[in-house]
Amino acid sequence: MQAHQQHLATLRAAALRAADPAEAVRGNLKPADVAEVERVFIVGAGKAGAAMAQAAIEMVGDKLVGGVMAVPHLPFPSRRPPEGGRWARGESEPLNYFQGGHPLPTEGSLAAGRAIAELLSQTTPRDLVLALISGGGSALMELPKPGLTLSDLQITNHQLLKCGATIHEFNSVRKALSQIKGGGLLKLAAPAQVLGLILSDVVGNDLSIIASGPTVETANNTSPLEIIERYQLTAALPRTVLQILREPSVPIRSSISQSVFNNRLIASNRHAGEAAAQAARELGFTVELMGDDWQGEAREVGARFAQKLLAVHRPSSPVALIAGGESTVTVRGAGKGGRNQEAALAAAQVLAGHPQIVVSTFGTDGVDGPTDAAGATVTGETAARARALGLELQTFLENNDAYNFFAALGDLVITGPTGTNVNDLLFGLAY
Repeated sequence: MQAHQQHLATLRAAALRAADPAEAVRGNLKPADVAEVERVFIVGAGKAGAAMAQAAIEMVGDKLVGGVMAVPHLPFPSRRPPEGGRWARGESEPLNYFQGGHPLPTEGSLAAGRAIAELLSQTTPRDLVLALISGGGSALMELPKPGLTLSDLQITNHQLLKCGATIHEFNSVRKALSQIKGGGLLKLAAPAQVLGLILSDVVGNDLSIIASGPTVETANNTSPLEIIERYQLTAALPRTVLQILREPSVPIRSSISQSVFNNRLIASNRHAGEAAAQAARELGFTVELMGDDWQGEAREVGARFAQKLLAVHRPSSPVALIAGGESTVTVRGAGKGGRNQEAALAAAQVLAGHPQIVVSTFGTDGVDGPTDAAGATVTGETAARARALGLELQTFLENNDAYNFFAALGDLVITGPTGTNVNDLLFGLAY
């Protein structure tokens, strides 16, 4: 059974290669994309932005005239940027990087938005704007509508984060307050052509949700003001925000009627899962891909996945189950952990006493909750090993304390930050 650790490491490595931002750009940006244009501008935002940008620079060549990227961490830490998080363009670096905020926008986020608008004001129909979009871009890059301040946006975002609004509702309001979200980048880039290369951190890969869809022309099906009223936020929001939400929306299409734009999904949870599945086949497993839309309470997701693995276990034939998605945790205890660790803890309950069975959970960004772990690995022996140490699994589960449970057993999955994010993966191995 000890071989399972090496097998899991192989699957994780394969998944991360498929979700590597730089490789995804290299594999999806074609010479034909830039062959007929005179100039190329690179703009964008997201947690994977720096790696995506460096690959794009390599691919574009001499047609690149400049660009702006909003990222959570500046890619050149040895050089201290001036006030505002701007890394000035130099001879060896054709892009300006801005350190934006996440999950709430900061002045750096607004500075990035202003810089993008200024850069794109010089485009012509013979130019290409290459937009590099990944998760986190909603907060990292912002250009508020006139009259709105950073404080207005921060208050609104904070209220939406804590009220229980869905991601669709959250984005509907954010788009209504922004000049860059919901296809706004297309308007800023006009009359140039726009090619969006998008790395998905959203279950279902709805491009209008990833970073609030700056290159995706979308119409709000629900009035943003209705959303504010539904969650009783009217009294909590600044007056200027409410005034803008009351204004009728103007379709982006009216401003970009002559523009050519296209979006490509270049990496997602499905890509990562399929790569892991191929690696499992090469290791001799019969593989079943379980989809990339596993959502819900983490402990329920973990238990359901473990039950499915037990159902397909045949000792005569090694089987691998691979699933993806993103679960949630309702925190009731005072412990430490994350959704992937909690899913693994619940799986351990189901697997207890069943030999030759392994479940491992993995956040592809290398971060699971406020911890240094990406997930955890459990077997049919996990519960018994814990009891031998005086640890009661159910007690840790009730206290949302999966991290300390797995730390005591040495079963945490620790990868460090991976530089990408395509949600979470669940690996099940039955020997």
